[in-house]
Amino acid sequence: MAGIFVELILSWVLLWFFDKSSPLALGIVPTQKRLFDLIFGLVISSLVAGFGLYMVVYISKSTIEINSNFTASIFFDRLFWMLKSVLYEELIFRGALLYIAISKFGIKKACILSSVAFGIYHWFTFGALGNIPQMTYVFIMTGIAGAVFAMSFAFSKSMWLPIGLHLGWNVVSNIVFSQGQAENQWLLSHGGQKIGDMWSFIYFMYQISILPIPVYLYVKLRVSKEKK
Repeated sequence: MAGIFVELILSWVLLWFFDKSSPLALGIVPTQKRLFDLIFGLVISSLVAGFGLYMVVYISKSTIEINSNFTASIFFDRLFWMLKSVLYEELIFRGALLYIAISKFGIKKACILSSVAFGIYHWFTFGALGNIPQMTYVFIMTGIAGAVFAMSFAFSKSMWLPIGLHLGWNVVSNIVFSQGQAENQWLLSHGGQKIGDMWSFIYFMYQISILPIPVYLYVKLRVSKEKK
C-alpha cells in the first residue's frame, strides 16, 4: 500500500505542475455512474476471460477440479494482493501520466503511448526479456489490453472502468483458473492434451479481439447519453 500512496502523491505533483489540477481530475471519487462502470468492467472482463479459459480446458479435454486446500482466507488474501497490483499498474499507466498525455497529444496518441508502455512493462513482469517470440506475444496481448484500458479511461474520464476491466480479467485468470504465476488457486486442471497450433491461434485471437467489442459499445453508449 505504501507504493500506491507514493503514486498518489507523485500524481498530485505531476497534475499540479502540468495541469494545475489534483488527483480528483482522474475521476477517483465514487459516483453512481462510476460504480456502474466498475461493475460493468468486472463482469464483462470476467465473462470474457472465463469463457476463453473454459474453452481451452474443453478443447484440451482436461479435467477440472476444485482445490480442496483453497480457503476463503486464501481467496481474500489473493484478492487483496491482486487489487493492490491492479491499482499500482492503473495509477502508472492510466493515471496522471495518461491524463497529461491526453491534454498534450490528444486521446489517440496518448492511448497508443500508454499501451506501448504497458506492453513493454510486462516484458519484465512476465520475465520475457530476451525471448523474442515470448516478447512478441506478451507485447501484443498486454499492449492491446492496455489500449482498451486507456481508451476506457479517456472516454469515461474516470479510472473506475479500467480498474474493473483489469481486475476482473486478472482475478478470473489468476485466482479462479490458476493461470500465470498464481498456481494452485481455486480451479485445477489435470491431464488433457496440448491444443494444436490452430486452436492456439484461435485462442490468441479471442483474447485480443473479443473484450474490445463490448467495451467499445459500452463507452459509445455512455458518451452518447452524456451528450444528450
